[in-house]
Amino acid sequence: MTVRVQAEDFDVGAELAALTRGNPRIGGLACFVGLVRDLHPGAADAAAVQALTLEHYPGMTERQIGAIAAEAKARWPLESVLVIHRHGRLEPGDRIVLVACASAHRDAAFAACQFLMDWLKTRAPFWKREETVEGGRWVEARAEDEAAARKW
Repeated sequence: MTVRVQAEDFDVGAELAALTRGNPRIGGLACFVGLVRDLHPGAADAAAVQALTLEHYPGMTERQIGAIAAEAKARWPLESVLVIHRHGRLEPGDRIVLVACASAHRDAAFAACQFLMDWLKTRAPFWKREETVEGGRWVEARAEDEAAARKW
């Protein structure tokens, strides 16, 4: 299980190759790559997001994400789990998160990957601030994200 919170970008192909290297028991690898969007869903205005800044509390954020990943490993028979989450100022199109789950079978890999993303959205301690043409605004938690997390 690997959890990293970092400012630097990551190479998805290299990360997935490292995750599965040398483990012939892996039959399924599911991954999700999150990108910064230029829109704010649900906003009354259509102001395009020019950048997104993520702040975190070093140490606490990694521990919380590690606990979420451990929960995924307890629920599904996973061979390996990788979570990379970026912080700092990111622009539309930048990679923001990579979640990858490897298992002997695809069902466990798919389910664990979705679980991790749903819980990261609601339980990982990040503070997000958008920059728009109208100024900055903090991003509030969304009801849809909370509903997705509750289904697990």
